[in-house]
Amino acid sequence: MTPVLAYEVEGLEFPTLDKAEVKGKTVLVRVDINSPIDPKTGEILDDTRIRMCAPTIKELAEKGAKVVVLAHQGRPGDEDFTTLEEHSKKLSAAIGLNVKYVQDIFGPTAKSAIQKMQPGEMLLLENVRFCAEETLKGPSEKMAKTHLVRRLAELADIYVNDAFGAAHRSQPSLVGFGAVLPTFAGRLMERELKGLGRALTPERPSVYVLGGAKVDDSLTIIENVFAKGIADFVLTGGLVGHALLAASGKDLGKPNLQLLLDKGFGEEIERAKRLLSQHGNKIKTPLDLIVDESGKPKELGLDQLPTELPLGDIGSKTVEEYSKVISGAKTVVINGPLGIFEKQGFEQGTFKVLEVMANSQAFTIIGGGHVVAAAHDAGVTDRIKHISTGGGACISFLSGETMPVVELLTKKTQS
Repeated sequence: MTPVLAYEVEGLEFPTLDKAEVKGKTVLVRVDINSPIDPKTGEILDDTRIRMCAPTIKELAEKGAKVVVLAHQGRPGDEDFTTLEEHSKKLSAAIGLNVKYVQDIFGPTAKSAIQKMQPGEMLLLENVRFCAEETLKGPSEKMAKTHLVRRLAELADIYVNDAFGAAHRSQPSLVGFGAVLPTFAGRLMERELKGLGRALTPERPSVYVLGGAKVDDSLTIIENVFAKGIADFVLTGGLVGHALLAASGKDLGKPNLQLLLDKGFGEEIERAKRLLSQHGNKIKTPLDLIVDESGKPKELGLDQLPTELPLGDIGSKTVEEYSKVISGAKTVVINGPLGIFEKQGFEQGTFKVLEVMANSQAFTIIGGGHVVAAAHDAGVTDRIKHISTGGGACISFLSGETMPVVELLTKKTQS
């Protein structure tokens, strides 16, 4: 089935903060600061998402708004499901100004704190997922009827959504306020939509590099970019590359095939066969592989398969071939690492491809998730044109799936 975009990316229009009059207004800002937490200490291990949303909050405060921040952390029952007290400290440090925190969402304590705010002040409310209604999903008009939205909307003048990482979800705090308040995209949301929009309306040649362990997601992206005529080539590695090699008839060896089957990717191999039959000349699979021989990397050509050794990376011939394709491109998108880059000796495929991207003249995009960490480890982040903060949201965007928050923003008419 061909995916259908919920909106046309070319000429994507949505209201930004440039259009918002916020001085003296109470502004609700939904951000995504969901961060990895040490379950033993409660310490935030990576504050990247907190730092990325800080500019929007700071800009609103500097323009004289009373800034009320809404966010979530973890899911009920998970080890990282906790309060936002530590997040307020990290956010204060990122902004350079105090962000007050209250242990309430829309009750008397929160209401009183909001009503007492002065222009330029910032307040972080409690984890919205402490409210049972936040588990609901539905259209904007329906979510607007929740107590969470009704109670907070009556205290606010404007709603700003800067939570790109959650833009593929439709909970009350993400879409409900858009039905009842003037709504704008925050700076991070604006940057993500404009940056990723260039992946779907690219300057040609356009190359997608897909790796990682989410075979089903990557195949959906392949379907979309070819159905829409977006990509000229797709280069593959990781489990995605292994699934496509298996689909092409290569015997990877019983342990490697079993790994794919154990992860539930048997049907995806059949799906990969169909994609190869339709677009085989545009989909490039590894020419050689690095296997793990007692913890050390060993390169094997495809003629040396099958192997009982676990596959860990793409080989040198593959890197050379992929580098040539990337060097001739004008748009390059990478989503997912090409090997087990966290393990010494199995990072070279991912790192070298990222280095070629960083040195190219193309508009380069890293699509969130583990490959962002790989780019940091490779030392190339400052030379990549756009790095997405949203793993699942980025995949949804590139796959052409409906994204409720984006759909809301593009349809929102401002007075």
